[in-house]
Amino acid sequence: MAVTPRTIDPADLQSALDTGQLRLRKLLGGLTDEAVREPSALPGWTRGHVLSHIEGVGLALARQARYAPRGRLIDVYDGGRPARDAAIEAGHRRDAAALRAALTDALDEVEASWSAVGPDDWQRPVRYRDGVLLDAGLAWWRELEIHTADTLLGPGVSDWSQPFCAHLVDFLAARLPIGVALTLTASDGPWTWTLGRGTPLAVRGRSTDLAAWLAGRHPVGRLTGDPLPALSPWP
Repeated sequence: MAVTPRTIDPADLQSALDTGQLRLRKLLGGLTDEAVREPSALPGWTRGHVLSHIEGVGLALARQARYAPRGRLIDVYDGGRPARDAAIEAGHRRDAAALRAALTDALDEVEASWSAVGPDDWQRPVRYRDGVLLDAGLAWWRELEIHTADTLLGPGVSDWSQPFCAHLVDFLAARLPIGVALTLTASDGPWTWTLGRGTPLAVRGRSTDLAAWLAGRHPVGRLTGDPLPALSPWP
């Protein structure tokens, strides 16, 4: 299955990150201790888990942006996935004030790091998936938008922008099963994806719902094509 991802202009990406980061800052203002302990959209995770993860992954990807322009490669997480998981487990126990302060500090660093990236820096190599800085920026976009929706603090999957949904479908096309010739059609946009070979299956719905389904989240609206095929793990 081959997908040609849509080109993302780095200036548009920086603008989208600014918008998403500001949205998250505003949501933190009303955070209470009770809200931190309530369930998120992710099974087994509270809002505190999700917010701690956003803090950690935001800083991890921001340092790719800090070091790549200097010509330096640095691991995404010190200590890898085990250290990431341990930080989430420790971080979600904080009260609302501590979590808000930590996320605010993290967003300060995130914004400073990405805003300093120049036009000639986006193709510099990074350790994130042995790609380039643009890949790390797109990863932060996905983490920011998806997990902000996962907090259930306000904006949800139905608020995702059409450019973000198109990018997410492109990125997550690898989750589609082998043996199915799948046509995805966005009913609210100009996009159609034809993917794979095998038994034909057409799935149609709003771009937000197509993206939510591929991301493992619950679509708000109905998708045609039921029963929908089981998806593979994230790429």
